[in-house]
Amino acid sequence: MTNSLERILDGTAEQPPGKRERLIAAASRLLHQRGVEKTTLADIAQAADVPVGNVYYYFKTKDDIIAAVIEAHVRQSKAALASIDDGHRSPKSRLKALVREYARQGEVIALHGCPHGSLCSELDKRPGGSDLAVAELMRVPVEWAEAQFRALGRRDAHDLAVSLVAAYEGSALLSNTFRDPNILAREARRLNRWIDTL
Repeated sequence: MTNSLERILDGTAEQPPGKRERLIAAASRLLHQRGVEKTTLADIAQAADVPVGNVYYYFKTKDDIIAAVIEAHVRQSKAALASIDDGHRSPKSRLKALVREYARQGEVIALHGCPHGSLCSELDKRPGGSDLAVAELMRVPVEWAEAQFRALGRRDAHDLAVSLVAAYEGSALLSNTFRDPNILAREARRLNRWIDTL
């Protein structure tokens, strides 16, 4: 949702200074590009330019680093939404700004899918599910959008927020499936028209 997250995911960000931060950034990128099952701790260490043995100083298991990635995504989402709040006065303009943020990531999403949606889906399919706080990745934008719809006086604010995030996630899945960023762009235009009608 932020420029820094996008740079981490597409590999163009400068590496953060600390080893732990480099490991989290590398894990974010690899989990998004390759998926959970195909990404090993050794892969993450290599991408972060950290000796494999040092990984265990920061993260004892793969789940530990996945949890750190989720926390980083949640922090970045909250920061991006706070920035939208600060930069826009009306609830409608805030909702449209969120839609623009989603659409701006079209090329990356067409290649690898939504980083949050993909992670939620993958972790849910693990045997026995996942005890990681992955639902927070969806809860944060839903609750934020709900607050915007409530500010518009909508009594169905929660349902509208779920519809907004579901529309984005569905179009992200289709954009990735068909490798077509235009699907996401078209859905963004439709969502903007929908917001105008509220």
